[in-house]
Amino acid sequence: MSARSCRKKFLGFFPKGFRDPTYLAWERDYKEAAHVAWLEALGRKRFRALLDAGQHADIAATAVRIESRTNLLFSFEKMALRDAVATDKGARAFAEGLYDWLHGSGTERAKFERWVDVVAELPRRQTRVLTWPVLTVFGFVAKPDVHVFLKPMVTRRAAVAYGYDLAYSSRPTWETYGSLLAFADTVRRDLADLKPRDMIDVQSFLWVQGSDEYA
Repeated sequence: MSARSCRKKFLGFFPKGFRDPTYLAWERDYKEAAHVAWLEALGRKRFRALLDAGQHADIAATAVRIESRTNLLFSFEKMALRDAVATDKGARAFAEGLYDWLHGSGTERAKFERWVDVVAELPRRQTRVLTWPVLTVFGFVAKPDVHVFLKPMVTRRAAVAYGYDLAYSSRPTWETYGSLLAFADTVRRDLADLKPRDMIDVQSFLWVQGSDEYA
């Protein structure tokens, strides 16, 4: 396949592109609703105030609750995440680490690598917490103008279909995430005439290419 054939496939399902009513109902609306809920509950100023007040458990519970309304994570990932932030130690590490990734200082690479370290050290019971979906979902929900969600199998299939050489590693690294951001930027430029609003539209486009739902 190619970029052109991927575009054709997407428009075959959604003839009006990113403004198609079916696209909005199937792909965009629930992701956008999660983003709006995040801004209301954990926007930067509110997030900072909660951190300063030591409300780590509230931050973690709110983040988990907002994500739970989406189908972005598998059920076992949702469970692993809930377990990881159930303790005071886990909730504090999660809350402080997430704020640093979203709003901290330094390059995107430096912030991302610090976030990987935080998630890797979160408490776990049975299922590991450090997966690409868990690692990227909150950036995607909180700042879809910057961050993109990585579902490994689907994203890799989409890259192959698009003809993009994605530097994928199952072990979370900046090289893979940086490559994904570059891929997303390429797709966004290629689809400029369809006017994608943010990474929600880009991720949804890639989902159509790689998901069995759109075989």
